Amino acid sequence: MLQELSIRNFAIIEELSLSLEKGLTVLTGETGAGKSIIIDAVHLLVGGRGSSEFVRHGEKKAEIEGMFVFENDQHPCYAKAKEFGIDIEDEMIIIRREISHSGKSVCRINGKLVTIATLREVGSSLIDIHGQHEHQELMDDVQHLRLLDQYGGTEILQAKKNYMDIYHRYEQTLKGIKQLSENEQQMAHRLDLIQFQLNEIQKAELKLNEDEELFDEKKKLSNFEKLYESMQTGVNSLSGEGKGLDWVALAMNQLETAAELDDQYRPIYEAVSNSFYMLEDAARQTSSELGNLEFEPNRLNEIENRLNEINQLKRKYGQTVEEIIEYGAKIEEEIETLTNRETHIEKLQKELASYQKDLLLEGKQLSHLRLKWAEKLIKAIHGELKQLYMDKTVFDIHFHLSGEKMTENDYRFKKDGMDEVEFYISTNPGEPLKPLAKVASGGELSRVMLAMKTIFSKHQGITSIIFDEVDTGVSGRVAQAIGEKIYQVALHSQVLCISHLPQVAAMADTHLYISKEMKEGRTKTLVEPLANDEKVKEIGRMISGVEMTDLTKQHAKELLQLAASMK
Repeated sequence: MLQELSIRNFAIIEELSLSLEKGLTVLTGETGAGKSIIIDAVHLLVGGRGSSEFVRHGEKKAEIEGMFVFENDQHPCYAKAKEFGIDIEDEMIIIRREISHSGKSVCRINGKLVTIATLREVGSSLIDIHGQHEHQELMDDVQHLRLLDQYGGTEILQAKKNYMDIYHRYEQTLKGIKQLSENEQQMAHRLDLIQFQLNEIQKAELKLNEDEELFDEKKKLSNFEKLYESMQTGVNSLSGEGKGLDWVALAMNQLETAAELDDQYRPIYEAVSNSFYMLEDAARQTSSELGNLEFEPNRLNEIENRLNEINQLKRKYGQTVEEIIEYGAKIEEEIETLTNRETHIEKLQKELASYQKDLLLEGKQLSHLRLKWAEKLIKAIHGELKQLYMDKTVFDIHFHLSGEKMTENDYRFKKDGMDEVEFYISTNPGEPLKPLAKVASGGELSRVMLAMKTIFSKHQGITSIIFDEVDTGVSGRVAQAIGEKIYQVALHSQVLCISHLPQVAAMADTHLYISKEMKEGRTKTLVEPLANDEKVKEIGRMISGVEMTDLTKQHAKELLQLAASMK
């Protein structure tokens, strides 16, 4: 849920901080007070289109910040955040967006700078905004199949996964056939090129880690004089008359005498004795290694040439010797494939035919499940519409391409199955069913959307849903029904709702009153949470306008009592 919202210098809002609760929060107030501006700010916060016009006059930038909290780590936002390398700690995500007076936007998620596209991707899993004229999912028939699959839950999800796993292999095989079926001239050019590359790599006879070993040897030869001098000095310091070993030997002999006279000095003698023999052995090894040291200027030239050859190959085929060898193996396999192109095409076509049969089986199973769940969804929506006084409305889901009608010679496979789904509706008896987006009026569409949201809010996992005056154009018992439906949606998601209907306001768990005042010649938006008595006053204003009568006050109280009993 959206727990905290901070807005600064946005339109007529100078500075505003809101602490939001679970359930249904209703925002009311006079027209022009800034209700929709708050929703605009939230829309921008989750990736909406920005503009310099949103910056308050005379200010350099507008700032919007929101803190979202989750009940567990299974929320869809976690997967989105992981996809974009964003860490979520303490089941919390903080989004911040700044818009400068020049129109430039700066977006951050948990402190990490992100693009608008990334912000929009993450934001889509947090908030679902519905305005009076914005019912994107219902108006876009492309989304209808997704909504149906979502309603079907794990049963459709598993069948869809089975289908998509095969579809991926089918698509890769189809791509392979297409590549091998390109014109022969292109194939010949490709074959010549990779054959030349393979010859160059094979001629080099590369060995794993060869460049690292050569670099170490080069370092040794390049510092030969310094190495020889250091080794020689080490040997001379230890060996010879009056040198290090002689003095240690003298100390050892004297301490041996002391140990024979008094046992308490024996540990000291043994330590010096062990050190002497270790130094003697080290001096012998150093002398032996010194004798083996030999400067080879020709070998240094060979190493330089070999490293240059390897670096040339790195520039063409990979950053490491291992990558070059892997690339050589890859093109060797491609050469074999191109040389025996017809054989490989025939093999791929057999694989494709096998995948087509499997896809047809999985696709039919997926279609069958979709048809089953479509019937359930139609029944559920009819039930919701009846409660919204649209009992004469007929809702249906049309399958333009159903798996039941497919044959083995009629393939129309798509990534998400073989079905094309569209919602149809008839709002008046005797009228034919037509696509939902083309026949529903604003008020009808709002009610259809609410009916569907009541159902889908249980499955979507969206943190917050915002309704911006979706109750426009309705009144009376329909308004009461809409209030109840919005409340039902709020049982499964946090809901923020701008409304002019007293029936909707009465259902609120939290009621925020939006007003504006003049201060130093500037308009300022204020937000005030209403207590019970203040709710009565505001709902009374919504019923009758400015003048509050005893009858209006009584009516407002009755609305609140009715809402409380329904909850």
